[in-house]
Amino acid sequence: MVCPIRYKDEIKGFFGVDNPPESDTLGLTTFLDMIGTLLISLLKLRNSFTKSNKEAKLSSYSSLSSIYISMAVVNVQTHRYHIVKTLDEVTHFLGVKPQKEGEYKIDEDFPGHINSVMNEFCTKAHRKEALEFVDITTVEDRLRGKNTIVHELIGKVSGWCRERFIPVDYDDDGRLWHVLYCVENIDEEKRRENRLMYLAQTDFMTGIRNRGSGENKITEYLVRKQCGLLCLLDCDKFKSINDTYGHVVGDKVIIAIADTLRKSCRDDDVVLRLGGDEFAVFIPGMLDKERAEAFFDRLFSNIEHIDIAEMNGKHILLSLGACFYDGMDCITFDQLYRRADTAMYDSKKKQGYSATIFDAKQ
Repeated sequence: MVCPIRYKDEIKGFFGVDNPPESDTLGLTTFLDMIGTLLISLLKLRNSFTKSNKEAKLSSYSSLSSIYISMAVVNVQTHRYHIVKTLDEVTHFLGVKPQKEGEYKIDEDFPGHINSVMNEFCTKAHRKEALEFVDITTVEDRLRGKNTIVHELIGKVSGWCRERFIPVDYDDDGRLWHVLYCVENIDEEKRRENRLMYLAQTDFMTGIRNRGSGENKITEYLVRKQCGLLCLLDCDKFKSINDTYGHVVGDKVIIAIADTLRKSCRDDDVVLRLGGDEFAVFIPGMLDKERAEAFFDRLFSNIEHIDIAEMNGKHILLSLGACFYDGMDCITFDQLYRRADTAMYDSKKKQGYSATIFDAKQ
């Protein structure tokens, strides 16, 4: 005995039982018809729930996308995708009309889409790593055991950006099914970060490296066994300058020395203020005594030309102690510093501009 299953005034199928009792065919027919109607109602509810669930997900993605400049829902297994949000420049580049809010349009080839976007909008220096990150064929392995993965790049339109993949759901076999691909603008964050890093590494008064930053940079050279020359510099009778002309003038002297050191050195040289009136310079690659002495003469000449108005023509005098590092043995900054400081002690015994290079034989 069967009864038709009707949907929108059409018969879509049949529902029935085998070997029905012959005693009450009318009652059974009515019962089967009720069951068929109930099945249709349940299917309608399921379809409505699926549609509502999809719309709810899209609505939640749209809300989440407010913190991103771009977002897409991607099927990891089929590479089909839906753009929730993107930049107007990207829409124009792709030659498509912007989607209306709530519109759900599925496209077929996420790898082709994202590769063309990256090739157009990512700076050349960051393009290779960016393309490796958006490789959807490897994202399941990279996301295993993680809530998200991120990568930073510089875009031609928005500056510094952070792109990320977020897992959405998994299929019955436990394989990753959908992910969110999101891009946020972090240009302002990067500027603040770089500013804080600059402040952490810079001597506030002079603008050159502070002791911690300078030591770390020199240590990097020493770990790589980069040969070079370490110079320690000290302002002679600096206390007398402070006592005679005041601390404001003393600060001007410190700033003038730092500025002269910076201008006398190359970009790769490490110039730092150790504290007070003590400075240091590390010149990578310098092992020749004659070249070192030529540098000392040029530096002293530049220092001699410093003119602090309040000092009425009185010159600033420096003492210098230096030590070569040949790159052969392992050495720490402190060890190199002590050798240069020993040479500085000899320079301090002389009047005027004086430079001494450490000699282990003495």
